Amino acid sequence: MSGHSKWSTIKRKKALVDAKKGKIFTKLAREITIAAKEGGGDPDGNPRLRLALSQARAANMPKDNQERAIQKGTGELGDVTFESFVYEGRGPGGSCFLLVGDTDNRNRTVAEIRHIFSKHGGELSAPGAVTWMFDYKGVVEIEKDAISEDALMERALGAGAEDIQDWDSSWGVLADPSDFSAVEEEFRDLNPDAEVRYLLKPENELALEGALAIQVAKFWALLDDNDDVAKSYANVSIADEILDEHGP
Repeated sequence: MSGHSKWSTIKRKKALVDAKKGKIFTKLAREITIAAKEGGGDPDGNPRLRLALSQARAANMPKDNQERAIQKGTGELGDVTFESFVYEGRGPGGSCFLLVGDTDNRNRTVAEIRHIFSKHGGELSAPGAVTWMFDYKGVVEIEKDAISEDALMERALGAGAEDIQDWDSSWGVLADPSDFSAVEEEFRDLNPDAEVRYLLKPENELALEGALAIQVAKFWALLDDNDDVAKSYANVSIADEILDEHGP
């Protein structure tokens, strides 16, 4: 839960209202455009674009929208300029948040995010206030029924992975970001979810229940709802049923 990014919620939420689906399409289009701008429009040679397109298909995003987003990124529909950001902040009940995204107007984005924090009793923090709770890793997530643990271990070590983790129904293969491409390439035949992202260190996880869990989930949803926020992370553990109803 806490270590997973926004995209993991696409798998959980099957019944999306039109407004929410529109928000997801906006975020996915932005991610496709930026991926294509950074690594080119061919998904075979661009892991970030390949993942973004996979997520777009999972969300039933129209193919025409996907293609336009790629063309926007490659400059076929005019040049676009985005600036990456990482914002950190503290929310209710000891909750801490890490927001990652891209914006064409940093002043607007930081003002919007600061307003959400301050309106709900939180605060936007200085760089480093929250990131120390996380590891920044290349992550290749593979469904357990796709490969045995022994075969996974052999292939992961051969590709330069650092660690393998058991995530209930899936395996998490972790790598240094510099080795991510090689590890992702090794397991591409298994159709993994693969990206470089933040993972919460287990010792920093804060378990929340009841009313506080609902409050934090709603607050998290407000932060994640910002169009410029591509991925949102928190130091909290909240039951899936609460996240499904109230969270991002």
